[in-house]
This record gives sequence, structure tokens and C-alpha cells, in this order.
Amino acid sequence: MKRFNLLVAVVLLASARPALAQVHGTLSEARVVPVNGRLGGTYLQFDQHSASLMGQLRLSFYPNLDFGFLGGLSRIDVSNNTRTSVRLGGDFRGQLATQGETFPVNVSLGGGLGLESADNFTILSVGPQVAVSRSLDFSGKWLGYGGASLLLSRIDMGQGNTTDTSFPIRFGVEFHPNPDLRMVTEAQLAVSDEIRDDLAITFGVLFPF
Repeated sequence: MKRFNLLVAVVLLASARPALAQVHGTLSEARVVPVNGRLGGTYLQFDQHSASLMGQLRLSFYPNLDFGFLGGLSRIDVSNNTRTSVRLGGDFRGQLATQGETFPVNVSLGGGLGLESADNFTILSVGPQVAVSRSLDFSGKWLGYGGASLLLSRIDMGQGNTTDTSFPIRFGVEFHPNPDLRMVTEAQLAVSDEIRDDLAITFGVLFPF
């Protein structure tokens, strides 16, 4: 069993080509926040043409359903012109399955909406998303997860606008050193995306409260 869990972790890391159960990333494992629970997060995301600092708040009012809100700033290079953009996003997730004796993984399904805006540059994206996660050790301190979205985006670059359909795939690992702290590393591969870089990496710290 230990060898299998180690193999899963290696596959997740090796497959990662790097941002919330969000338009900008999955950013946490597939288990939703418990009722009346809250999860705060801070993230640094990097790709070839941008660096972003983001914060997220997740909370739940109903069993097996949570909501997330994202905000942050990014320095981006658009047409050889560096500018600061604002990132905003929101999403919801429903728990479809939980890891246990009868099922091997956690599964959640939901949808997200995201906006990134700067001078003469705006991207509005929306689409469904799915996330799967699994504990990698008996203590539950290490978890591996994967996620995917189908995003429909409208891009305005000042000289005109266009639409794009993309399929970002995410892989991540969470480490829980104690009940009040979770650390996450996520990689995203933006398949068939005409605007965003193919590869992005995100580092984050999560605080349940």
C-alpha cells in the first residue's frame, strides 16, 4: 500500500506541467469545506509572462457544498508591455464522493467564473470544473489531487476582442503539518489556450478556521 501511495505521488509530480477550485487553478484538494467551516488561502503563481499574488476564502452553508472567492494582483507582459492586472473569481463545488472503504478517491464537481483586467486587456472566463483527490499516507498529512476545467473565455486586448475555449488540467500535492496549516503546490497545463501560458506553477498556504 505504501508503494502504491508513493507511486501515485510520483506520477502526480512527474505529470505536473503547472493556479482555484477556480478559473485560475484548483488550489486545494477535492473535499469541500464542512458546514460552517472556512478556509483561507494565499498563493503565488508564476508562468513565463506573469507573476501573481492571490488570496482565497472558501466557506460552506450547506452540507457537501462550498463556495470560493478569489482576489489578487498580477504583473503581466502583454505584447511586450508590462502592466498590473486585477484578478477576481468565484466558484462553487459539490461533493460527489468521499474516499473510504467503498470508494478510493474524493470527487467534487462545480463551476467557476473569473475576471482578469488591466489597461486595454480583459479576460472573462466561465466554465464547469471537476476535482479528484486521495490521501497518500495513513496519517492523512499528504494528499494528491487533480482537476480539470472547460473554460469559455472572452478576451479584449484593446484592438479587438475574441473568444477562446480551453481545457486547463491541474495536478497538486497538499501537506498538512498540523490541523491549522496546509501547504499546497500545484501545476497547471493550459491545453488549447490561445492567451494564457501553457505552463504555470502555484505555491500556497491554507488556513482552516
